[in-house]
Amino acid sequence: MTAIKHALQRDIFTPNDERLLGIVNVCKAGKKKKNCFLCATVTTERPVQVKVVKVKKSDKGDFYKRQLTWELRDLTEVDAKDASKENPEFDLHFEKVYRWVASSTAEKNSFISCIWKLNQRYLRKKVEFVNVSSQLLEESVPSGESQSVAGGDEDALDDYQELSTREEQDIEGMMEMCEYAISNAEAFAEKLSRELQVLDGANIQSIMASEKQVNILMQLLDEALSEVDTIEGKLSSYEEMLQSVKEQMDQISQSNRLIQISSTNNGKLLDEIQFLVNYMDLSKGHIRALQEGDLMSPKGIEACINASEALLQCMNVALRPGHEKLMAVTQQQLLFAELRDTFARRLTNHLNNVFVHQGHDQSSTLSQHTAELTLPKHSPLHRDLLRYAKLMEWLKNTHREKYEGLSRTYVDYMSRLYEREIKDFFEVAKIKMAGTTKEAKGKFGLHGSSGKLTGSTSSLNKLTVQGSNSRRSQSSSLLDMGNMSASDLDVADRTKFDKIFEQVLSELEPLCLAEQDFISKFFKLQQHPAVIPPLAQPETEELDGGTPSRLPPQAEHRHSLSSEKDLVRLMMNKIFQSIETELNSLIALGDKIDSFNSLYMLVKMSHHVWTAENVDPASYLSTTLGNVLVTVKRNFDKCISGQIRQMEEVKISKKSKVGILLFVNGFEDFAELAETIFRNAERRGDLDKAYVKLIRAVFMNVEKVANESQKTPRDVVMMENFHHIFSTLSRLKISCLDAERREAKHKYTDHLQSYVINSLGQPLEKLNHFFEGVEARVAQGVREEEVSYQLAFNKQELRKVIKEYPGKEVKKGLDNLYKKVDKHLCEEENLLQVVWHSMQDEFIRQYKHFEDLIGRCYPGSGITMEFTIQDMLEYFSSIAQSH
Repeated sequence: MTAIKHALQRDIFTPNDERLLGIVNVCKAGKKKKNCFLCATVTTERPVQVKVVKVKKSDKGDFYKRQLTWELRDLTEVDAKDASKENPEFDLHFEKVYRWVASSTAEKNSFISCIWKLNQRYLRKKVEFVNVSSQLLEESVPSGESQSVAGGDEDALDDYQELSTREEQDIEGMMEMCEYAISNAEAFAEKLSRELQVLDGANIQSIMASEKQVNILMQLLDEALSEVDTIEGKLSSYEEMLQSVKEQMDQISQSNRLIQISSTNNGKLLDEIQFLVNYMDLSKGHIRALQEGDLMSPKGIEACINASEALLQCMNVALRPGHEKLMAVTQQQLLFAELRDTFARRLTNHLNNVFVHQGHDQSSTLSQHTAELTLPKHSPLHRDLLRYAKLMEWLKNTHREKYEGLSRTYVDYMSRLYEREIKDFFEVAKIKMAGTTKEAKGKFGLHGSSGKLTGSTSSLNKLTVQGSNSRRSQSSSLLDMGNMSASDLDVADRTKFDKIFEQVLSELEPLCLAEQDFISKFFKLQQHPAVIPPLAQPETEELDGGTPSRLPPQAEHRHSLSSEKDLVRLMMNKIFQSIETELNSLIALGDKIDSFNSLYMLVKMSHHVWTAENVDPASYLSTTLGNVLVTVKRNFDKCISGQIRQMEEVKISKKSKVGILLFVNGFEDFAELAETIFRNAERRGDLDKAYVKLIRAVFMNVEKVANESQKTPRDVVMMENFHHIFSTLSRLKISCLDAERREAKHKYTDHLQSYVINSLGQPLEKLNHFFEGVEARVAQGVREEEVSYQLAFNKQELRKVIKEYPGKEVKKGLDNLYKKVDKHLCEEENLLQVVWHSMQDEFIRQYKHFEDLIGRCYPGSGITMEFTIQDMLEYFSSIAQSH
């Protein structure tokens, strides 16, 4: 081990200015035994750095190399595993735990002892040594092998002191003075010894010569001691004198402390008295205002407000412990309670009278508004009552029962007043919608002042297609779900209805908003959650399912809401309980007059709901209009469903041509009207969905009618109606129906081509059959140049067929074809020239096809048609001009 230590010192640590103080041969615990050395080293330069180095033998040779280095200051714990038994295992805790097995227990103990000493000497760091024998943790270095391994070098390092520069110069000078200092070291040492003896003798003589001075020093010390004794005596006398002064000062301090306590108590007592006087004293002016203040004039109301606030402040003073036992405090509290009850009673009686008087004044002006479609304004009433808003807040905080009583009274009074006004208002609106004559009233079931609808919807008559000339008089009724015929309705009627409905909503909206704003301000329902004020009588309340139920007063008294917005909305529901019913009744009347009115109502109602939700999504107005909007949307959906059902019930005449179907024209009228109504509307999506439903039903029923048509060919019915649909959609540019517009164009084009091809087979019927046979033979595998050798298709047969169709006969056949097409097509859609031009193109195509077959199957025969393409163009042109 010594040889290895010296080798490591020489090869590894000396080049790095380090000294090796401890070493142990170890291997990792639990793994294959690959031996290495743990070395404890210190640097030779200041400041000293202590390290633990892992040294491992190189795989490529016999030399050693560093593998890992740890600073000793990073070591936190040394675990020797067992302090009583010999165990070569130990752990070192650096940034993680390293487990080692030493080659012997003695080496392990020596290394741990070296680590402990280095820590004590250089670091003084708290390193825990666990399961280590106390004998190892001693300052003294034990003898034996461990001394040679670790401790000896460490002490040698501490005993060794490097020579200074001056010492080196002195030794060199001495050695230069003695020539044989190096050659004869014994003689040099003997010379040095003699010189040392001479110096020792000189020192002793010097000490003996200083004995006289020592005696003088001792004499001076004795004199100093006597002076100290004198001073101590004087200090003792002074201390006795100061003791009496201290006793007198203690008495004076005790007296001052008692005086300070008395002064502090008097100051606190004065503070308590001032507190009670300042915060529990109500001025005579405030007492007079509370007892007999004027609640009518603005100055009197202002004085009462100030007095009530002062009274509330006095009553809410936070008394300190013991105040309630004072008789004066008790008397003041009784006075405050009496003043509170007196003023609350006066205020409640006065406001009840104000409600009644204002109600009579408001009712007197009600007749002025019945003739016009306007609602009375309650702003004067609100303005007068808002002067008492602060007093209502005071009442809410001091007398909850009286506050709730006033709330019940106000809601009960206002609900009756608004019910009369709203019923009269809606009666005027219904009369203006239906007309003022008795005939109009009887027709729509308007009887009496209630304005209820009593008429029933009559069953719809089945529509019969009469012909294209009667389109305008019947098409609207196909999509109309009302009881009146289309001839009774016009744009002016619908515009009148739209204006009336908008006027109704415009009158209701500010009325509800103003009342809600007043309730919030007057009853102070804007700041914290509150308990609902019970109302006068059990009122019906709309549940989630729409079924009215009656809440008993006891339940309403106990009912609490999560926020004061809910309380405001409930009060509004009680006050305006008739609005939703009247609106639904008005909507039913408008839908009965003309089902198209549902479009106007949907747009107007959606706009007002959107406006109300932007102001307050949870307000009464927003909720009520939202409920009514559901009804309007349901009527709109019924209108669309009714139009679809009427399309399905259409019956066509067997004796007249079909032309443009009534529901096709009806869809055009509906789309034109809807686009006008829904321009810039918020609920455009509802109309787009209705468009899709209607157009799909139109497509389906056009095909159904075309299949059932006996007088008019199916292709003509499809072609004319889908051309009309395509024209309508192209003109209106409805973006959600782009796909249907393209589909309508496709169907129109397909059926136009089909009709042209089927019609052109008749003028040259035999020629068509002949060439169809020729194409069949070629398709069966007969070569084209060999077709002329077929008996049924030889040149003679071809010439025979061609001679049957001279130009004159062809022109006659085309003229008959033109007349037949003219009978099939309706004048309204004006497709005759389009069809005739398509037939001309198709006829020329067939002509060229026949010539091509003659050239390929009868080459060199010289056979040609009896007429040319130019002849055909003249035939088509002359026929069109003649008709």
